[in-house]
Amino acid sequence: MTDFDVIVVGARVAGSPLAMLLARQGMRVLLVDRDTFPSDTVSTHTVHPPGVSALQRWGLLDQVVGTGVPPVGRYSFDFGPVTLAGAPGTPEQPYAYAPRRVLLDKILLDAAAAAGAEVREGYSVEEILTDTDGTVTGIRGKDGSVEHARLVVGADGRNSLVARTVGAAAYEDRPPLIVGYYAYFSNLPTDTFEAYNRPGRGWALCPTNDGLTWLLGGWPYAELAEHRNDVDGTMATMFAGAPEWDARFREAKQETRWVGSSVPNYLKVPSGPGWALVGDAGYSRDYITAQGITDAFLDAELLAAAITGDDLAGYQARRDARAMPRYRMTLGAAALQPPDEQMIALVTAIAGDQEKTDAFMRLNSGVTPPAEFFAPENMARLLG
Repeated sequence: MTDFDVIVVGARVAGSPLAMLLARQGMRVLLVDRDTFPSDTVSTHTVHPPGVSALQRWGLLDQVVGTGVPPVGRYSFDFGPVTLAGAPGTPEQPYAYAPRRVLLDKILLDAAAAAGAEVREGYSVEEILTDTDGTVTGIRGKDGSVEHARLVVGADGRNSLVARTVGAAAYEDRPPLIVGYYAYFSNLPTDTFEAYNRPGRGWALCPTNDGLTWLLGGWPYAELAEHRNDVDGTMATMFAGAPEWDARFREAKQETRWVGSSVPNYLKVPSGPGWALVGDAGYSRDYITAQGITDAFLDAELLAAAITGDDLAGYQARRDARAMPRYRMTLGAAALQPPDEQMIALVTAIAGDQEKTDAFMRLNSGVTPPAEFFAPENMARLLG
């Protein structure tokens, strides 16, 4: 017996928007999550302009802005000898935002409920139900409850129970490349998404809610054991390579402990009989480009269109066409290698030209696809 059209397992930045979009189309949707909301989760925070545009399309941007999170209309990349700074957005959507997840995720969950989705918080899924031919038919909760649906969507992260149950195959996969730690600081003012690149090291910061700044530093995953017991010392040594930044950091006050994470890199086959995957369950990339939330929003829209249009088979091709070029670009950045000759020539050529620098920022914010930016005719224009 089918009780719901769709069950979505996982109610954060992929699952809640998907449930909301499907419910707005009149579907019977059940959205479950083992957590209760509001609650926090490990995150790079940044919603780049394409993700902000999604919030605007959904009618939720005003709520996010209403949390007091400041707009970010400027990105800066410090390569050591050269620093580039410019606008990451478009006239239609000029800003990025970096809201605390304890605020953002609650807004998304409430929007799903307001759209008509049935929401169950604190609900742990014990089993993904299948019939004899392997078609997914529903879920069983740890409380013993059973629910059925035509489609069960795993939005349950990198350790997705849905993906494990159906044996979703990974491809283009790579092991973790970077380990990073982040914390929140006061007295570290900025209105910019700042990124610093040094050989084998990188760090970034961005303003968030309550007058705080989110700061993350990272180094190769191979060095995890070497530095895990002295994060403060590793950060101090890393920051010493940028004296002006280091002086700012020493004036700041750390308000929370360092939180560490590393992530595998993969794409997985995202659909099959009775099931689909969205967000990190189906596509995970290193956090160095901070694309996770934006990817989750855009993939939720793609999957919602595929479900409502009864074209689930085409979802993988559309997702990969959008995500694969940036995925490969992210893998290159996560290697933390010195810039190659092409990048040195590019950065040198565009430094001092604001129009070209803004174009570089739109590449890194996700506004401009890598294939478009690195097209021979565009590179010829940028290199003069």
